Amino acid sequence: MAVKDRDRFSTATRIRLLGEQTAARVYRSQTKRQARRSRLTGRAALLALVMCSLIVALAYPMREYVSQRAEIDDLQREQRQARERVERLRDLKARWQDDAYAEQQIRKRLHYVMPGETGFIVIDPHAAKQPRTDLGAADRPWYSNVWDGVDKSDASGQ
Repeated sequence: MAVKDRDRFSTATRIRLLGEQTAARVYRSQTKRQARRSRLTGRAALLALVMCSLIVALAYPMREYVSQRAEIDDLQREQRQARERVERLRDLKARWQDDAYAEQQIRKRLHYVMPGETGFIVIDPHAAKQPRTDLGAADRPWYSNVWDGVDKSDASGQ
């Protein structure tokens, strides 16, 4: 026994025993880490698969939702503009119901004068340099358009 006790307390035996204990601890920690790592990897893969499938499943409906919201906003804007235009046209119609406004517009646009009045047309000196054909039909008085039409039809008959 004395040899066994002496062997038990020898440095070589203690170092070997410490090495075995350390190796056992390292082996246990590696197996735990590997087991934990493999479980975590499987869970992570499953989570990634679920997330990818959710993204793919929700991508098209979300795109459609966004495009429909944009279309709804455009239609609401167009509707608002149409309502404003209708209001302007109603105001204009109400103005035309007034005889004074109608008379004013007839005098301004058609160059009409009341009996006993003398009509004058003031010609802009810069406009005299510009040929009449350069002006658009809307920019000229109506009677100029009529006479131009007569002149053109007369010229095409020859």
